Amino acid sequence: MGGLRRMSSALLLPFALLSLPPVSAFNATAYREELESSLRLVHAVATGATGALCVTHRYGRLRAPLHAARWDTTRARADLAANMLHQLGLENAEILTAVSQSLVMGASAVERAVGARAIVLQPDGIIEGSIAWERFGTGEPIAVPAPPRDNPPDPEYPWYVSAYQTEELRSSKFMPSPPGAAMGGWWTYPYYSCESERWLLSYTAPVPKIRGLSGVVSLDIDISNLEINQCEAENDEENDNQIYSFHGTHKCPNETTFCIYKPNREMNARHAGWARGSYICNCRPGYYSIQHPDGYNGTLVEVAFQEFEEGGLENWSAPYECLKCQPGCETCTGPTPCLAEYNWPFRISLLVISVSCAGLTVCLTFYTRHHRRVKVIRVASPVFLSITLLGCAIMYMEMAAIFPVLDRYSCIATKWTRHMGFCITYTALLMKTWRVSLTYRVKSAHKLKLTDKQLLQWMAPILLIMLVYLGTWTLSSPPDAEVITDDKGLKFKQCTYNWWDHSLAIGEILFLLWGVRVCYSVRHAESLYNEARLISIAIYNIFTVNSVMITLHLLILPRAGPDIKYLLGFARTQLSTSITVLLVFFPKVFRVIRGTGDTWEGRAHARGVPASSSLNGIGLVADEAPDLYQENEELKEEVQKLAAQIEFMKIVQMEMHNRHLRPRPGSYFSQAAPLSPVHANTNIQEVTEWGGPV
Repeated sequence: MGGLRRMSSALLLPFALLSLPPVSAFNATAYREELESSLRLVHAVATGATGALCVTHRYGRLRAPLHAARWDTTRARADLAANMLHQLGLENAEILTAVSQSLVMGASAVERAVGARAIVLQPDGIIEGSIAWERFGTGEPIAVPAPPRDNPPDPEYPWYVSAYQTEELRSSKFMPSPPGAAMGGWWTYPYYSCESERWLLSYTAPVPKIRGLSGVVSLDIDISNLEINQCEAENDEENDNQIYSFHGTHKCPNETTFCIYKPNREMNARHAGWARGSYICNCRPGYYSIQHPDGYNGTLVEVAFQEFEEGGLENWSAPYECLKCQPGCETCTGPTPCLAEYNWPFRISLLVISVSCAGLTVCLTFYTRHHRRVKVIRVASPVFLSITLLGCAIMYMEMAAIFPVLDRYSCIATKWTRHMGFCITYTALLMKTWRVSLTYRVKSAHKLKLTDKQLLQWMAPILLIMLVYLGTWTLSSPPDAEVITDDKGLKFKQCTYNWWDHSLAIGEILFLLWGVRVCYSVRHAESLYNEARLISIAIYNIFTVNSVMITLHLLILPRAGPDIKYLLGFARTQLSTSITVLLVFFPKVFRVIRGTGDTWEGRAHARGVPASSSLNGIGLVADEAPDLYQENEELKEEVQKLAAQIEFMKIVQMEMHNRHLRPRPGSYFSQAAPLSPVHANTNIQEVTEWGGPV
């Protein structure tokens, strides 16, 4: 290969600079125009419209480079042939014939060329001698007419460039060489041969000047089996049978469609892979076409684009645009909506009612605090009443959290308002009921007193556990909104339900079951203003409402729409929270308005319930000064009861143990049968020995 460095500068100057990229390669617009011109030539050959080309020319060249690494073995044979001719000389015709014939010989079809030639040139560029070979199919190569002697080679040859007939530093007939490639020659651009009617790729290797003569060795590769893929190719290595230059030259509107390569691989089709428009323009996800659900034919799209370039068609891409799907549709086949519609007036009306209830609850809190010295409120513990109302207001605000289209933040607010409000409200009520239960079960004479402060100390750990649970849930795995479908297939967002929800639901059910047990244990307990019974009804109600709503959500209406689910949430809030407020607070407010709030309930006195007995087990709240008058009234009641019992026992003992008193017939202390005067002593002895009731 050292002789290559002694080439004639006059002949090889264009070849020496072939590795330089063309100036037009830096111009994207010019390069795009060259590719479009090449596609028109491909379309003309594929449709048989080669009359204008083959009448005036013998070759149709493309300006589309391709990867030639697959033919490196054949290229190396040409480089070796050029080196051998340089070593052996160009004067011997037999050597020239043998070397050129070896180029169309090969062990495999990949190594064999379909044509080869060797040309010997004089210093002035005139052909001194030439020989050409051609092979058809798997047959042996045959000699074909070679470029005539005593004439310069035809400039139309795609595999030859004369230094005397060009002023360019780089020939446009040859592709740029790959960086770092060790080649003695250069590959041509693909071209169509009208004479052989096939697509060819030629490799040219110059023979350095020796003893006044220089030469050119060239071979042809049949590339008619290659394919033109105008779609984007993600990996060129997997598409080595395609011409990479045409990748991305499709005309599909990129905003609404994408290209899918559809090769024409029919057995009888000639040059099936060499066709323009071998693709389908399919609608992108989120777009649709009613008239062409299977996509647009790429050939028609290419024709429309060609007419646009020729100035005969405006807005050419409009017929091939896909329409955008309705919001929320990932894929669609028409303008059918995919998202469930929200009835905003209906939802706003429910939200206004819920917010109004929350506002009234807050006002009721101030009202309760304002009348906290009234007996009907004071004996019910104003502190726990205020805590209960605070929890109810929080539960009402759940309707505001689930009002908009749900996202992560609204789902977090939903979980907090629902569960924290539930915990505050019903923990406060059950603490009071539990105190009644403890007081009611005491059998000793000593009266059990549990103050509000003590109950708050028991209530604080329960609220703390709920706070820690909700905080951990929010920080570690915050609830998010997921897309679900209703019974019509329309999509909407709903907060996710996972093991966090299930664990908390189980805990609340167990808590309510304990509350039901406590309420059942005090069902016979008497309390002022009948508050124990009303709270028990509220606990039973929330347990029933939650059970019914779980059944509706999971079994009866699992695929209800967003408005139905919002209505169910509103119904659950009203049936649980509003009824709780009415049961616990309406009787108290009604008594205060009527002016009977400071009057003790007469029915409790009639049944023997002291004025000090109330729902929370104590009379007055612990943080207020004792009422001396009330204490005196209580002492009077106890003294009167004790005096009545003592008097009763005195009479009983006197009549039972006094032998001088003869019991009257039919009285409480008389015998079942009348006594006989005959047996007086016996009867007296019997009366004396009877102990009577204790």
